Amino acid sequence: MKRLLVAVLAMMALADSAFAQAAFPTKDVRFINGFPAGGSSDIIGRLLAEQFTRQIGRTVVVDNKAGASGMIAALETAKSPPDGHTILLASMAMMTVLPQLIKTNIDVDKDLTTIGNVAGVYNILVVGRDTKFKSWQDVQAEAKANPEKVTCATVGSGSSQQLSCALFMALTGTKLTQVPYRGGAPAIVDMTGGRVDMMWGNMPEFMGQIRGGGLRAIGYGADAASPLLPEVPVISKTGLKDFVIHNWFGLVGPAGMTPEMIRFWNDQVLKAVASPELKQKFADNGLEIVAGTKEQFDKDIAEDRLKWGKIIRDFNIKPEN
Repeated sequence: MKRLLVAVLAMMALADSAFAQAAFPTKDVRFINGFPAGGSSDIIGRLLAEQFTRQIGRTVVVDNKAGASGMIAALETAKSPPDGHTILLASMAMMTVLPQLIKTNIDVDKDLTTIGNVAGVYNILVVGRDTKFKSWQDVQAEAKANPEKVTCATVGSGSSQQLSCALFMALTGTKLTQVPYRGGAPAIVDMTGGRVDMMWGNMPEFMGQIRGGGLRAIGYGADAASPLLPEVPVISKTGLKDFVIHNWFGLVGPAGMTPEMIRFWNDQVLKAVASPELKQKFADNGLEIVAGTKEQFDKDIAEDRLKWGKIIRDFNIKPEN
């Protein structure tokens, strides 16, 4: 009986191996991305697609389906066959913030399959070159002295920019005036022109302006210094212990994916981020590797839903704001 059990387990292992190595993929893979070219999501998606293509022997094609803060892409993924040939790079906001903020066109828990986290982008506080603010403490002092006079650019209700602004107000007891923009580019133009005071956002999207001198970085929303900008003060280490904004991007697929298929793609993620070449490209773009198991990814989602749900409720953040 024991020998029979061992034989069955061995056959199952061989079947899994054969599935991963021979039966899949049978065609090119569609890698959906919910955001336009140029942002952090697009950078991560294209770097991953190149690495996946090398690993699996089939072309992984990036398909940008921008709109509705990524939910158009999520719906497109949910409608696809769960055969592993369609995957999605999901954002933290898509999986944790938007379901608590708006009526979404899908249920991300029921209509998508989580596979694993991939990369994180920490938040950075930037100001215009000629502004008087030299540190986040300067912002706090001015906001306390003149409530609602300091302006903070955001790019949509429930965006990481808006949530960062709200978290800063919650932790410092200040009131800032949020100025909504349709995207990061016009907000950066207004910051460089002195028409808005500051903005939080994903570090890779500001690096060009920071290196060019148009913007100054005055605070880093991580739990350790940035390798790219080690001189920028870490906000959580200089007075605001709980100010850590980690905007991650993970891999998901349609509902109904088999455990073998989930394991296949999770293995591909882990293999990809172990590549020295991809590691370097991620580091060059200010990206942190956060890949792990599906179970850890599910835990990340649950924890961030609690964290941002409280901010949404406390600040009464609405879709139209």
